[in-house]
Amino acid sequence: MTAAPKAARRRLALPAFLACVLLAAACFWLAARQAWAQSLVADLSSHLVAITTGFIGTDVVLFGAVDGAGDVAVVVQGPEAEVTVRQKERIVGIWVNNEDITFDRVPAYYGLATSRPLEADVPPAVLQRHEIGLDHLRLVPRGSASAERVAEFRAALIRNKQRQGLYSTEAEEVSFLGQRLFRTRIHFPANVPTGTYTASVYLIRDGDVVSAQTTPLLVSKVGFSASVFEFAKRDSIWYALLGIALAVSAGWLAGAIFRKS
Repeated sequence: MTAAPKAARRRLALPAFLACVLLAAACFWLAARQAWAQSLVADLSSHLVAITTGFIGTDVVLFGAVDGAGDVAVVVQGPEAEVTVRQKERIVGIWVNNEDITFDRVPAYYGLATSRPLEADVPPAVLQRHEIGLDHLRLVPRGSASAERVAEFRAALIRNKQRQGLYSTEAEEVSFLGQRLFRTRIHFPANVPTGTYTASVYLIRDGDVVSAQTTPLLVSKVGFSASVFEFAKRDSIWYALLGIALAVSAGWLAGAIFRKS
């Protein structure tokens, strides 16, 4: 009669013991995750890049602190869209499109800043995982083109973006103020596309990312230029007709002034 209750108690105690173990493991994981996240703190001087009439570009300061020695890398990207790269060929004196490759989810803007060159000490797999550097930016092609052709078109895409001032030609400097504080500047050119961007900051030690933080950033048209932009998108036909009317009126007015003079 006594053996059955003892066996029942053992069966009841086992799930309770497992629950305690799982709870302790979850608490340990949460504590470790919080400590991992708090080893790096970063923010932006502004989370909005306002494009107004006469916008000529601007700089945003990224600043932060780390809990000890390490290298810092900053990657700024956004917004994503598909991009088609075309190769032109001259036939009978006329340039025509010969071949093209479309890449999915291409960031319209890519900026990079590092505290020092990382290629020598950080494995390529780590750089690729976090897209640190243009050589490690994930650009996924459509179709079944050969690896050699994809590499050629990929390089052409990056060159075009760099020519437009939208991709970094070289990494900016992340400067340390003492042992913990750091800062860098992110430049947005006059032709920066509107949309949502991300500024990802990585703390690197012994060739691996030990902490990371991502901060959102919005590039948006404001004021009169925003109203014109929204009107052009919402009522494109009326916008075109208004543009034609203004051009005709300006031409007529200029002609009248010259006739009087």
